[in-house]
Amino acid sequence: MQPETPHVGVNLITVLVGNTTINVARSLGDEIHEHTRISVDRIGSAVDAIAGFESAPIVVASVNEQVAQELVDRLRRDDGIDSEIHRIGSDIPTSIASSLPDSAGTGQDRLLAAAGAYALLEQACVVVDAGTAVTVDFVDGEGVFQGGAILPGMAMSLRALHEGAEALPEIEPAKPDHAEPFGKSTEQAMLNGAIYGVSGAVRLLTERYAERYGAYPLLIATGGDAEMIFAGDDLVDRIVPDLALRGIAIAYQDALAGDTASGLSR
Repeated sequence: MQPETPHVGVNLITVLVGNTTINVARSLGDEIHEHTRISVDRIGSAVDAIAGFESAPIVVASVNEQVAQELVDRLRRDDGIDSEIHRIGSDIPTSIASSLPDSAGTGQDRLLAAAGAYALLEQACVVVDAGTAVTVDFVDGEGVFQGGAILPGMAMSLRALHEGAEALPEIEPAKPDHAEPFGKSTEQAMLNGAIYGVSGAVRLLTERYAERYGAYPLLIATGGDAEMIFAGDDLVDRIVPDLALRGIAIAYQDALAGDTASGLSR
């Protein structure tokens, strides 16, 4: 595995607004510190978390524009926050080349996680982001995002089972009993289906990507459910919970170095 290549040590507050969570962290160069996940229905808590950091530029990425805009508006109204606020997309481009057309509508989270993964590995890789949905994307050896697949995350799968079948209970995602391959209860059977449905899909997709690419890529996993699903999985080379936040920091630093966005400051 290639050593990490450090970027310049720029101090930032990185924010990723997802479908169900707001991820807030402080970044210094390639290092992410004090990563906190806050429910999207607690925007005030996210504002408080950001206000609690030492003043630094705030960079916001989002796949949930309504929540992101409300968050940015509240940050700008907060008298305790005097930092510059930048948006990925409108102010700063994602820092990864893509073979997909602009019309593909690829989520910022996928591109940023891919950028973070390639910066860490510096070689072809499969990037799995396990959250509300699970994305399984491929970045080639030149660092070009090639696209991938999207499938339901564990919570979404379990909720769909409960809502679609009256006899199936409402349960929270958890590790099934790995020592027992057969689900001995409805709950264990549902957990088996949810977790191995994801890990099995990831394995098959990685094999398809490797066949097309002509070599077996490294696999790096991220997202809130990554540890639960992939800990101990021999297919996964590394679990890094904050890849997209790293991608935000990289995008800012590349824009700063290349002057691709106006008004940026250290």
